[in-house]
Amino acid sequence: MRIALLVALLLAACAADAPSPDLVRLPGPGGASLVTRVCAPAAGVGPLVLINHGSPPSAADRPGMRPAGCEHEAVRWFTSRGYTAAMPLRRGYGATGGAWAEEFGRCDDADFLGAGRATADDIEAALRGLAGHPAVRPGPAVVVGQSAGGWGSLALAARNPEGVARIVNMAGGRGGWARGVPNSNCSRGRLPEAASRFGATARVPTLWVYTANDSFFDPELAAQMARRYREAGGVLEFRALPGFGRDGHGLFFAAGGSQVWGPLVEPFLPRP
Repeated sequence: MRIALLVALLLAACAADAPSPDLVRLPGPGGASLVTRVCAPAAGVGPLVLINHGSPPSAADRPGMRPAGCEHEAVRWFTSRGYTAAMPLRRGYGATGGAWAEEFGRCDDADFLGAGRATADDIEAALRGLAGHPAVRPGPAVVVGQSAGGWGSLALAARNPEGVARIVNMAGGRGGWARGVPNSNCSRGRLPEAASRFGATARVPTLWVYTANDSFFDPELAAQMARRYREAGGVLEFRALPGFGRDGHGLFFAAGGSQVWGPLVEPFLPRP
């Protein structure tokens, strides 16, 4: 039941109405066309916040994913503060379609490095594609990622991309709910190892937010990833929150979630 709830949260967060003019297509890796929703603030233009979605536990749910709408709570939180928020669909998701690029292989021999880097490729492509968008003010961008999107954002941090000022990792990781079991992870030790590899070259400031009742990445695992990232040289602020709702993994996109993560994210962001 809990995994069904998380799928529902994810799909609801990514739900949208009929095609609208705020949807654009951006050049992606290997000739892909990344369907992306762009939501401007009241002023019509603002610095970019790129919000990156997670990956549903079931492959069957990937084709039905849509970018979050401009009226979604998490999106409005940024646009109401003067940012232009953009939500790309990566390769293998929703209308972007094509082959899924983020496969990590066998559960007992997971390649979380490669999966994270594939996600980072799409995030980086979206950043490039949005550089000339009329709603995006030239200047440093903020990258936000939830779950698999958070993990890919950390892989992006390892590249120190030009023009990215801050990265927010909301419950980032891969391999949770191993074989359909909550609080179980594929190749559990590989996540801290990969976090260390990312941190070894990452110098972009990052904010990590995890909850006590995250059934994908428990507090001990989240703390291990953060410690290894920091010890390798990565720059981070780590926030371990109490439990949220039935499963804190969905905090970022959940109704009322911005009341919890907003006070942590706001002081971390550069001012628009």
